[in-house]
Amino acid sequence: MSELEFSRTIRVQKIGDRPETIEANEAERTALAKRFGVSAVKSLTAELTLLPKDSEVVTSGRFTAEIVQACAVSGENFPARISEKLNLRFVQGVAEDVAPDEEIELTESDLDVIDYDGETVDMGEAVAQSLGLAIDPFARGPNADKAREEAGILDEDAPSGPLAEALAALKK
Repeated sequence: MSELEFSRTIRVQKIGDRPETIEANEAERTALAKRFGVSAVKSLTAELTLLPKDSEVVTSGRFTAEIVQACAVSGENFPARISEKLNLRFVQGVAEDVAPDEEIELTESDLDVIDYDGETVDMGEAVAQSLGLAIDPFARGPNADKAREEAGILDEDAPSGPLAEALAALKK
């Protein structure tokens, strides 16, 4: 496994009742942009509250990021802002419960569960994974419609085909 781009480990014994703020530096943001296939990660900050609960660590908070990504239509770079709530549970032994090729069905309580060793939680990697999930891989930039029109691409939501043409003729 390669080294994590944005690692912020927190020892469970040192978790207090105050929010933790973490922020990615320039090198970490550059590495995260490469990992997630975006042009740049301009900022990444998270404010989190961690609460030990039995053998789990329950985390809540929010992360915000400013990214630059390519438009899925025109390929032009454009800025995007991401702001997401986080509700995560760090649980020991999650990865041990499932065989590598076993198909499982997740319930709502299984979502946002992260395995940890019982001593430290890596909030940076949790935030990085959440950022990766929040990036829209099909995002459209401000010039997407113009690029579609210039390329002669029809409106993808407009009906097409012989029936659509017959209905359009009837409307006239």
